[in-house]
Amino acid sequence: MRDDGDPSKRSFLCVGKRVMKSCLVVDDSSVVRKVARRILEDLDYIVDEAEDGQEAFDKCRQEMPDAILLDWQMPVMGGLEFLKLLRAYVGGGAPRVVYMVTEYDVGQIALGLKAGASDYMMKPFDRDILEKMFLGQQLRASA
Repeated sequence: MRDDGDPSKRSFLCVGKRVMKSCLVVDDSSVVRKVARRILEDLDYIVDEAEDGQEAFDKCRQEMPDAILLDWQMPVMGGLEFLKLLRAYVGGGAPRVVYMVTEYDVGQIALGLKAGASDYMMKPFDRDILEKMFLGQQLRASA
C-alpha cells in the first residue's frame, strides 16, 4: 500500500480483532535491526528495516509507519538529519519516533527531542526495554 502522507488513507493489517501496527527499524547494524525485528514482531508489529536515514526517508515517502526506532549515528544520513526531514514531510508528524543513543549525552538527547523524537532509549537494549517503549504505546493507542 502507498501512503501519500494522509493518515486517513493508511491501511492496517487486522488479525482477529487486533490491528497490527508498523514499525521501521533504522540502524546501520544488521545485528541491532535483527534483534529489534524479532522483539517487535513478537509484540505484533509489522517490521521493516533501513540501514541509514536516506533509505528510511525513502521508505517513509512510500508508506509512513506508525513507529520508528531510530539510531543516532549512521552513514549517508544520520538520525538527527532524518528526523528533521521526516517531521517536515507531509504526514511525517504522525509516527512515534524512539531515538536510540549509545551514551547518556544530555545535549545529544535534547537535540533529538527538539527535532521531534517522541522518546529516547539507550543502546544496547533488551526485550524489556522495547516492550516498555512499544507495548505501552500500543496499549495507550487502543484505550
